[in-house]
Amino acid sequence: MKKALTLFVITSLIMVLAACGGNNGGNTEVGGAKKGGSGGSAKGSVGISMPTKSSERWVGDGANMKKEFEALGYTVDLQYAEDVIENQVSQIENMITKGAKVLVIASIDGESLTDVLQKAADQDIKVIAYDRLIKNSEHVSYYATFDNFKVGVLQASYLEEKLGLKEGKGPFNIELFAGSPDDNNAYFFFDGAMSVLKPYIDSGKLVVKSKQTNMEQVATLRWDGATAQSRMDNLLSANYANDTVHAVLSPYDGISIGIISSLKGVGYGSANKPMPIISGQDAELASIKSIIAGEQTSTVFKDTRELAKVAVSMVEAVIEGKEAQVNDTETYNNGVKVVPSYLLEPVSVDKDNYKQVLVDSGYYTEGELK
Repeated sequence: MKKALTLFVITSLIMVLAACGGNNGGNTEVGGAKKGGSGGSAKGSVGISMPTKSSERWVGDGANMKKEFEALGYTVDLQYAEDVIENQVSQIENMITKGAKVLVIASIDGESLTDVLQKAADQDIKVIAYDRLIKNSEHVSYYATFDNFKVGVLQASYLEEKLGLKEGKGPFNIELFAGSPDDNNAYFFFDGAMSVLKPYIDSGKLVVKSKQTNMEQVATLRWDGATAQSRMDNLLSANYANDTVHAVLSPYDGISIGIISSLKGVGYGSANKPMPIISGQDAELASIKSIIAGEQTSTVFKDTRELAKVAVSMVEAVIEGKEAQVNDTETYNNGVKVVPSYLLEPVSVDKDNYKQVLVDSGYYTEGELK
């Protein structure tokens, strides 16, 4: 009897353990969300493809969307391609294979995803373009972004104000930088800025000593700060040995940091040789510290927390077979179709208002900015 009872207990225990461990998906974390059984989360999987972790803002974008999607019960597959196009294509293909319901893509090269988006369409997987327009594909349902032309207007208007151009001051020396030529947004930023600056360049109130004034001449591949620093080195040595740079149009904080490094290398930032007025974009932590320190002058803040919410609402609408809320149906033609878009408002930030815009809103804490 004792042997029989022992055998019964052992057998029962094995059965209980098998029941608990046999279905390993019972409480498994997948992308941070709980996955129930073999069927995944109740709402399914969303693939998020981001360009790189080397830019602080993309890390924030990915984290914000992941948080929003998981709060709604989605499983999230978040991938970063480190600015390698082939990596991004491969990662998206993997998301398709794993059965993502929707893809949210911030493209590295807006023209490189046509084939992989066709594969997504063949599986009835919808695509949301995130902050960077995906070109040459009909398989883009919506586009979530900021008013990119206005970003450039804000950058240039800040330079205009601080130089006193409206009051007739000048001439001032300025050099122009633009973003990556494979990013559609770069053209909107540059065109927005030039809508303000070109009249002053034409009148001689702004002088571009390098004579590099078109997008092809001033673009910065992959938005790379080191590339910008190298170009600024060349501009300074070729044009400013005996002259002063008064302003630099920079489209992005990472580029601004490279420009500042170059300027410091030839003595700018001292009492005798103050820093030029330098714009930026994205309100990255290093640049806000630089603004507080009196180096970079301004940046344009784009609240990616709000952009994440827009992207999530678009995904929800697509999955439910509804139309997403948009506020622009004319601007963003990707070469095949005009992509319905939602544009958020950017905000200019400098030393005078960074606390109000960034700290009071909870984007940064006072401690992070020290």
